[in-house]
Parts: sequence; structure tokens; C-alpha cells
Amino acid sequence: MSNDRGKVMGRPGLNRRQLLTAAGGLTLAGSFGFAALGKGADALAAGDRTRVRYWNLFQGGDGANQVAMVDAFREEHPDIAVKDATLAWGNPYYTKIAMAAAGNRAPDLAVMHQGRIPGFAPGRLLDPWDIDLLAEYGVREADFNPVLWRRGIVDGRLYALPLDIHVQLSFYRKDVCEKASLLDADGRLPSAGSPDDWFAILDAARGQLKKGQQTLGLHANDQNFSWWFFVAFYQQLAGTYFTDDRTAVTFDTDKATQVLEFLRKHVTEGYVTVGEADAEAFLAGSPFTWEGNWSVPYFNGEKVEYGAQPLPPVFGTPATHAESHSFILPHRSARGGAADEGAYRLAAYMVTHATTWANGGHVPAYLPTFEDPAYLKLAPQDEYSRPAMEHPATEPHIWFAGSTGVLAQRVGPVVAASNLGSARPDQAARRIKSALRQLLATRNPMDGRTAAQEAKGADA
Repeated sequence: MSNDRGKVMGRPGLNRRQLLTAAGGLTLAGSFGFAALGKGADALAAGDRTRVRYWNLFQGGDGANQVAMVDAFREEHPDIAVKDATLAWGNPYYTKIAMAAAGNRAPDLAVMHQGRIPGFAPGRLLDPWDIDLLAEYGVREADFNPVLWRRGIVDGRLYALPLDIHVQLSFYRKDVCEKASLLDADGRLPSAGSPDDWFAILDAARGQLKKGQQTLGLHANDQNFSWWFFVAFYQQLAGTYFTDDRTAVTFDTDKATQVLEFLRKHVTEGYVTVGEADAEAFLAGSPFTWEGNWSVPYFNGEKVEYGAQPLPPVFGTPATHAESHSFILPHRSARGGAADEGAYRLAAYMVTHATTWANGGHVPAYLPTFEDPAYLKLAPQDEYSRPAMEHPATEPHIWFAGSTGVLAQRVGPVVAASNLGSARPDQAARRIKSALRQLLATRNPMDGRTAAQEAKGADA
């Protein structure tokens, strides 16, 4: 899958309106600056050193870990001056990437959620990775989960080099679960193999609570979490969305209804308090909360003994929602040369030195990290990382999917409406299928093609 990195890649003209619509319909972030905690300003006075411009969207704890990794790279590679910038998370970030790539003002390296790759018209706004050059810096396909690696491939070329997967987890308080006799001999919560098993666990834990405490934090009214949880349990039932050629919807409303009824029951049976601050409630004594792995540093900072697992495999097959932060090469008219080589070296370093990144709760994509003694000491990562990597539930690989994408915006509120009772689960399932049909017929603003036309082009 090597490519001619020095070749100018043609792409159709994209106007500002198309780019703003495609990237999420939001205006650009007003400004952006160098990562505040790092040494990015040093790149301005780099002299004859190779300069690499790098954009990311990591803030908070993730931002601090990212800065530490970039600074470590600088120490080991004094010949490369990294000019790193942290931009506003979400659609403003993707708008900025799209505009910069279309205007040939893109950075040498950037980060993107892997699910957004198909929507960015690879070959037009993104350049493919040179597999042979990545191998020279120690990055090889064999060192990654096959499913994760393949999701970065479009038209036979790799466009997303995965740094991690970030997953939805079931956090549980060991003090409450121990009182309820729920823990095994190793002090961990056994998996629930059916909805009945799961609700029995909730009932046992609820028996230990004070009046007014919620049993499970579910983010029942949040469109993003609602969609992520649906994706996980729908995949546990082997549910699908579209045919391989993207010409028809295969969404199974019966399976979807089953999932929606399961999620809804948490509210109707009183396990969930809608509008509760779920993470805070967990720290205050609530026995369970479903949160992203990015909550690990927050919970670790408190005096709470807890465990974390992938979402319970209540429908038989393990699967928990996963996305991936991945490195991309935004389109530049003449890739190649020292800056391009520097971008490869930086990305390869970050991927292969991911233990620092795992401190933020993320599961490293580079599998040899699982053998790093420092990584093996991390808790509760040692409980969830391997099963999460082995059983990721991802959104369909299609242009309107991915983090903060159109699909979540359209379908997430429908799932939340079912959770809250403003729509029956069977009605919500039919609404989701209708939305999928509409999206399948919609043209990707980045290249003017429907998903079916893009799939046909990939096969040509």
C-alpha cells in the first residue's frame, strides 16, 4: 500500500460553504495556540532544524499527557522542531482541518477520530501513509488489532494511523459490590451474560444504597452517550446497518427494539435518575456508572476503590463502543522532504511510546505496549484494556459516521427519546431506520457522492 509521496494529488475544488457544511456546519474556532504546557514556541527559533507542524484536539488531562509525549520526542530528536497547536475539540477542529487542507495550508501532521476518515474524502483532503516508510520507524500492521488497522484503510490505502481506542466502560464501586456479595475471589465483578443477569446485579447493589441514591449512571438524556451505548449492544446482537455496496439499509428494527427496551428499562425501573451528574454520583456512593475510559484519571484522583470493565455482554457476544484517535496527513500539494519525514518520525514515536498516553485511560493501539512493565502496572486498565481491544463495537465505516458526525447527531436524540419515554422503543427503531435511509441517499459534501457511489469507486 505504498504511495508516491512526492506526487501532487488532484482533488475537485471545494468552496467554503461546502467545507463548513461537511465538517459539521460550525464556524471556525476563533483562534488556536501552541500547546500551553509544552515547548512548541521553541520551534519558532529552530534555525536550520527540520520543522514539523502538528495539530491536535487534546485538552485537559489528555492535553498534558500529549505534551509530555511531544516533549519526550523533542529530547530524543533535537534535530526536529515540533510546532504543536491544540485546537478546539469537535466540529470547529474538523472545519479547520478541512479548510487548511483545501487551501494547501495544512499542518504536516494532525489527529482525527478514525470514524471520520471516510467523510474527509481521502485522496482529496487527506494524503495516504507510506507503509514502507512507517515500517522504517518501527510501525507495522502486524503490531495492531486487525479490525482497528483496517478501519483506517480507504480505497486500499492507509489514511489513519491509530494511536488508541477509547471505549465506553462499566465502572463499579468495589465497596458497594462487596457488601452485596457480587465480587468474585479476585475482587472483580463477574460478567452478566443476559439482561436478567445484569438487572439482578443492579438489584443486589441497590439493596445496599441509601434512599435517593441512583444505582447506575446512564447519561440517559445525552445524545452522544445514548448512541454509543446503542452501538455497543446492537453489535452484541450482530446487528448491521448497510449492505457492503452501500445501496441498501440492513438495519434490523427487531434487534434495535430489543436494545432500546433494555436501555429504557433502566429508567422505568428506577435504576437511573435522569439528569443526575453521573460521575459525581458514582464518587458519592452510586455503585455503577457507564462512562468513557477518559474518566479513569478523574476517578483515580479520588479515594474510591473501583473496577472498570467493558459494557456488560448481556446479549451474549462481548462488544463495547470504541473510537480511535488516529494520526493523519492532511493534504499538502507536494508532500515529501524533511518536514514530511519528521511527521512520520513523530507519529511513529507517539504510537510506539504510548504508555504515557495510557495513563489517561485510553487503550493503546500498538499491541507491544501491552508487554511494557510500566503499562502492566496501570489499574484499572489491566482489567478492561485487552477485552476492549479484542471486542470493539464501532460505527459503520461510512462518510456520515464518526465522533461528532452527522449520524450521531441524527440518531442519538432518537435513542435518548426512547430512554426518556417520549418515544416507544419500536417507534424509535423505525425512526432510526428511516434516518439511515435518508443519510444513505445523501451526498457527501466533501466530494458530492453518495455512500454507494463512494463504495463503487473504491471497488473500481
